[in-house]
Amino acid sequence: MFEKNLLKGKRILITGGGSGLGAAMGRRFAELGGELIICGRRLELLEQTASAMRSDYGSTVSVERCDIRDGGAVDAMMDRVFGAAPLDVLVNNAAATFIAQSEHLSFRAADAILAPTLHGAMYCTLAAGRRWIERGHKGVVLSILSTSTITGRAFTVPSAMAKSAVLAMTKSLAVEWGPKGIRTVAIAPGAFPTPGATGQLRPKGREESWADRNPLGRHGDHAELANLASFLISDQAGFINGEMVVQDGGSHLRSSGAEDLLQWTEAQWENQRAARAKN
Repeated sequence: MFEKNLLKGKRILITGGGSGLGAAMGRRFAELGGELIICGRRLELLEQTASAMRSDYGSTVSVERCDIRDGGAVDAMMDRVFGAAPLDVLVNNAAATFIAQSEHLSFRAADAILAPTLHGAMYCTLAAGRRWIERGHKGVVLSILSTSTITGRAFTVPSAMAKSAVLAMTKSLAVEWGPKGIRTVAIAPGAFPTPGATGQLRPKGREESWADRNPLGRHGDHAELANLASFLISDQAGFINGEMVVQDGGSHLRSSGAEDLLQWTEAQWENQRAARAKN
């Protein structure tokens, strides 16, 4: 579908790039000629993912161990990245979430979601943007959000808040930074199952037929998200700015995705809290 060298010459930093959707996007970017920097907190996982990408695509893939919840660590990472060569694309992919009754959320639990999902995305965006502007270099910020930015979502309130705030950042910076040659765009994926997200959002006890209720009768394929992301960060999407593209098969038109949890008993919630505490 795409030209083989669609992303040739692009240096792309992906937060949370060691696994899940971040790794899926990274593989596609590498296949299309991009030079990757994948960042995360688990160095061993990053190295394994980077090694596989190099082997499969012969591409340049480097790793950055960084806790994006720490603004100082983000700034130091950006110094290293830009010290080698200008970055062209930032993908804000790292995030955290889990289901919980909001009245049972501790401040610490709420912060565990807000810190990477909102603060981390903001720290990375500001750090990259500052350096682009100082150098007069064009750039693209792609943020992976959620359809909760449209519908809201019960039982994942901190995540819905954080993703909505990042959407506000995307729209605001499109106007502020657009004249400087910096585009900000976003994707709101629907159900694209990954081991991490599935474990947190669809624990035992939730309805098993959720994919069947999607208007298209299925969940998304990682390649579909990776292809959309590849287009949005490419020069072919150069006139798309400040927009969030929804990719969920039309699911948000039918449901916010949390209605089944309204039927959970207090015993089910107690079991969920116990399981989370154990992990």
